[in-house]
Amino acid sequence: MFSSAGGPEKTTKSERTRALLRDLALRSFRERGYDATTMRLIAGEAGVSVGTTNYHFASKTDLVQELYIEVQERHRDAATPLLAETGDLIERLRIVYTTGLDQLTPYHAHAAEFVSAALAPRSGINPLAPESTSARDITEGLYTEAVAGARHTLPREIAAALPRALFLSHLLLALYWAYDDSPGQGRSRRLLDRGLSLLGLALPLARLPLLRRPLAELLALIGEARP
Repeated sequence: MFSSAGGPEKTTKSERTRALLRDLALRSFRERGYDATTMRLIAGEAGVSVGTTNYHFASKTDLVQELYIEVQERHRDAATPLLAETGDLIERLRIVYTTGLDQLTPYHAHAAEFVSAALAPRSGINPLAPESTSARDITEGLYTEAVAGARHTLPREIAAALPRALFLSHLLLALYWAYDDSPGQGRSRRLLDRGLSLLGLALPLARLPLLRRPLAELLALIGEARP
């Protein structure tokens, strides 16, 4: 879009202030962690009042949601071109899981703090909270894309219900990863590899009439945990 003067539309001072506060908060979360990052700290680094900071972001929860969206947008950017390279379902799922862990890696030193805060009752940064809808939709959308674009012969109802279950397993893997102190979180990567191998063996069984209905019901039950 262009301004009335014919040049590129310029951002307003308010927009620049908001962007600065967001960038400072995301850097602080990465370098200092959740507990040490406060609204007052961000305001001080930005050279504005706490009231100005609260005008743009009502609470630290809002800033964490900005972090969630930032991480998941990078996740999508990393996974999408790789998904175009293969039609194998398990490999496509591996891409989504591993690129997701890759984007979390810079935050591992303080990941347990985020988990602790997210597990508090009525926490607004819980990945299943209403406040997390935007970031959650990006992640689940990647699993939907991974399944929809793969070569497979899964029954339609199984394929439709699978992304929600995969999203929840993504959260469980991230929880395990947060407390994984092995070099490079290698245990989490090995757990993922073994889980995908088992999934590759189990999914063809979904075509058997005897197992098709109970598996569909199990996936539906798991999906109920996703708001």
